[in-house]
Amino acid sequence: MLKGKTVVLAVTGSIAAYKMPNVARQLIKLGADVQVLMTRNAAQFINPITFETLTCHKCLIDTFDRNFQYSVEHVALAKAADIVLIAPASANVIGKIAGGIADDMLTTTVMACPCKKLISPAMNHNMLHNPIVEDNIKKLAAYGYGIISSDRGMLANGDIGDGRMPEEWVLVEHILHEIEYEKDLMGKKILVTAGATREAIDPVRFITNHSSGKMGAAIAAAAAKRGAAVTLVHGHMEVQPPMFVDCVSVSSAQDMYEAVMDRANSQDIIIKAAAVADYTPVVTADSKLKKSDDDMSIRLKRTKDILKELGKIRKEGQRICGFSMETDNMLENSRKKLESKNCDMICANSLRTAGAGFGVDTNVITLITREGIEELPLMSKEDAAHRILDALK
Repeated sequence: MLKGKTVVLAVTGSIAAYKMPNVARQLIKLGADVQVLMTRNAAQFINPITFETLTCHKCLIDTFDRNFQYSVEHVALAKAADIVLIAPASANVIGKIAGGIADDMLTTTVMACPCKKLISPAMNHNMLHNPIVEDNIKKLAAYGYGIISSDRGMLANGDIGDGRMPEEWVLVEHILHEIEYEKDLMGKKILVTAGATREAIDPVRFITNHSSGKMGAAIAAAAAKRGAAVTLVHGHMEVQPPMFVDCVSVSSAQDMYEAVMDRANSQDIIIKAAAVADYTPVVTADSKLKKSDDDMSIRLKRTKDILKELGKIRKEGQRICGFSMETDNMLENSRKKLESKNCDMICANSLRTAGAGFGVDTNVITLITREGIEELPLMSKEDAAHRILDALK
């Protein structure tokens, strides 16, 4: 995922420094070349040998250290870096960088790096909310530094407040978001639906389906990593909504219909991956919760066809993609949906195909357009998401 990428981790003096070896380890597992810079204060919290063992590179601390191959070390590293993550970022180092001060190896290298730089502030709650520190963070954001918001929780001194550095996987996700993929969808607005809607029968029971939301969530995550502004309208999902995506949680098919239609006109691409219930129960006196299930009598009515309605109101240049889960006559039924719902593409799959059912992490998709058919092999839903986006961009 990060093969050929150089990630510079700049570690400053904070107790949260103990998390950074695990960040380095995760990045190395993803294929990145990880280089670590530390301030002298950071070396009081964690031994540089830890990073050197993990990365197989010398951990740089001293600007005037002569124990390395001849080069202007901070300049050479700055040129090689694809991204810099300053984490944990102390108030002292944030202030130095905001003020243009470069008086050690870490700040000197950061100043020389032309690549994207991320900062993860970690400090006491009151220090984080000191107006001077807040102004310095805003200043860095204005200069293009990415600011990773601190978490709220128990701090090192036992207080509850802001200032905790996020968990390691969150920091890694921020790096992946910046450099894992080319930003070929930058400037595009993409709306994705995912998950299963739930149609209430009564205060206890509802009608739904087996959709896990994994495919839709994978598409939203992939589009965001490629630079798109993504809105994910989702029902019930068995996965966490992806980061860097505007998530709109809904319950019923009507809720999803309204959320999609409210936003449809502003989107460049709409991908309906949600498994919306085709019918909703009509609540009558006979269908309310009773003592015995034998007394239940439920009348159903069809829900609105979101994909078909999108086809009716589509604007010029807008791309619309739907999904078709079939058990029989997959190609024939999916072609009919392509025409009847005025879509640009249908992603068809069959419940009879191994690896393509609900709840699994893989999919076997056939991309159907008016120009032809492309059958994709078994692949992860993440890889399938990128193939879908490639066909729609």
